[in-house]
Amino acid sequence: MDIQVGQHVYRNTDGTMEIEGALQIEIALRGDTATPLLNFALFDGAGKMPAKLMKNHFDINEASAYLITKSSNGVTLTHPASGTNVLTLEVTPEKRVVISQGKFFTLKGHTLEITPKEWKIEKTTVGEGETDMKGKAACLG
Repeated sequence: MDIQVGQHVYRNTDGTMEIEGALQIEIALRGDTATPLLNFALFDGAGKMPAKLMKNHFDINEASAYLITKSSNGVTLTHPASGTNVLTLEVTPEKRVVISQGKFFTLKGHTLEITPKEWKIEKTTVGEGETDMKGKAACLG
């Protein structure tokens, strides 16, 4: 599976994303459709997990703090109280997963920001480019 984060494409991934060394996101496509199924561990700045999404449904969502919006080819996760777009994910007709926007904490308490042009964590910024993951996780940070 190809996963595009901002403008950087991670080719031939196994559908998972390791962020700062920890598995935080897992994406699967339902059958022959482009409907994404998202597993996502959400952390706060102290490394606590206030929400956990499994196959587009919350296993944990403390105080109902997060909201998920689903479509046939995408998932958007928001934090309405702060107005934060946590993650916007869409699947193209070519079945490339595109994460065009997002802002959330890593397990280490750092903020990962994703814009249509780039992604950044701390002092690391990655823009346009490609990385062949050879069947392994896309690694950010």
